[in-house]
Amino acid sequence: MSGMSRSEQMARIHGKATKPELVLRRALWQRGLRYRLRTRSRGVRPDLVFVGPRVCVFIDGCFWHGCPHHYVRPRTRHDFWRGKLRANNDRDRRQTLDLEAHGWTVIRVWEHEIEDELDHAVELIEAAVDGRRVESRQWRVVSVEPLEEHDRERRHFELLRQPSTTLTYEGPRNSRSGRLLCPGLGSDRSHLA
Repeated sequence: MSGMSRSEQMARIHGKATKPELVLRRALWQRGLRYRLRTRSRGVRPDLVFVGPRVCVFIDGCFWHGCPHHYVRPRTRHDFWRGKLRANNDRDRRQTLDLEAHGWTVIRVWEHEIEDELDHAVELIEAAVDGRRVESRQWRVVSVEPLEEHDRERRHFELLRQPSTTLTYEGPRNSRSGRLLCPGLGSDRSHLA
């Protein structure tokens, strides 16, 4: 990849058949759940689609989609990354709300949930496929501002389905090795209603 700009290198990254996706697909298959891959629904290509029960599953990367616990603000090009994060979250919201308005159940699973809580993610998807109601209060990081104090930042959160519900947190800069524990977020896990 030498000789390519950073932008060209990033453009070559595709989110198909990622390790978390393969792990989840294998676990669902073992439970007897059959799905289609990236089948177009309402102009969107979810990672997994259960056509009969009308369930779409998206596997969201912690960095690209603003995981409230694991998102790490890049140290350079703040304006670019702020815009990218906002655009990703706006697209996720639009897609989710449009699919739900047209009778689809949308399950969004964080990549860390597949690594740390695979059984919970599988049970959630299985419940949705079986027609049980699943609730999700999924917070998203929508912007992060570095503060003048060394290694501190201000994080702005929104609920995916209710962008008017917001939360702001000031604290130490989140790092790859750490997990942000923000008071006020409560449980971010989706659960059976």
